[in-house]
Amino acid sequence: MAKHPVPKKKTSKSKRDMRRSHHALSVPALGECPQCHAKKLSHHICPSCGYYDGRQVLAV
Repeated sequence: MAKHPVPKKKTSKSKRDMRRSHHALSVPALGECPQCHAKKLSHHICPSCGYYDGRQVLAV
């Protein structure tokens, strides 16, 4: 039966939290719709007016 590697010492709270320091979520970057000036995600159809790239692609 194979033996599995086991940590020799307990990982401290400080080391554990330092390892997780990059796991936080970032806020999405919202731009302004040129048609209705509502906030929208870049490269997405505007949920307020249905425009994308200067033309209406969704009837809202």
